Amino acid sequence: MNLHIFQNQQELNEAGAGIITSLVQMQPKAVLGLATGGTPVGIYEELVKAFDKGRVSFKNVTTFNLDEYVGLPVDHPESYHAYMQQHLFAHIDLPAASAHIPNGNAPDLEAECARFNELLDDAKQIDLQILGLGHNGHIGFNEPDDSLVSGTHLVELKAETREANARFFNTIDEVPTHALTMGVGTILKAKTILLIVRGADKAEIVHRALTGPITTEVPATLLQTHPHLVVLLDAEAGRFFE
Repeated sequence: MNLHIFQNQQELNEAGAGIITSLVQMQPKAVLGLATGGTPVGIYEELVKAFDKGRVSFKNVTTFNLDEYVGLPVDHPESYHAYMQQHLFAHIDLPAASAHIPNGNAPDLEAECARFNELLDDAKQIDLQILGLGHNGHIGFNEPDDSLVSGTHLVELKAETREANARFFNTIDEVPTHALTMGVGTILKAKTILLIVRGADKAEIVHRALTGPITTEVPATLLQTHPHLVVLLDAEAGRFFE
């Protein structure tokens, strides 16, 4: 595990974007696993700056998003399709056909999961998977459970996950109850995992995830088994490591 703690957000954003930019510069056909939420926004902003300066091109890159809400229209401002357009895709040269996000509005959700898994299989391996961390230790939308699903699957969101995401909606009743998510097995197959965690409210869970016993009740603890895990924390999230 390669762990870094940053004293300010800009340094963290630049470090995260630098890792991604360096990979794409060396491997123009890199396969990237992308995350959403508040955590990676600043990193995506830095990637757009790097693109604008001509330092990197994404025209031969392929991307796979971790997850998407079920039943939220793609043009809804809180859908992850809309999020990716707003924060990254609309500002770089990634071809639309190379960006893959689960379809949470598919008429057959099981078939959609199978389709997404086939795309992942065709890509062979994700070169770099970006991850955030849920307050209950979830990665992607893989919630704590007695066992975890390896491939892309439908998941019912825990109450604490919906409450945490309610800040993006008018009321908690608007937060979808289900999502499609890449499975833990797929995540762990990535060559490199880039875990990014911010804020004092995540300090305890990130410490537990990276140092505690490995258990499906805290899915992020499985990251301890990965051979190339890079962790970027701000000072508040990393306070128990200092």
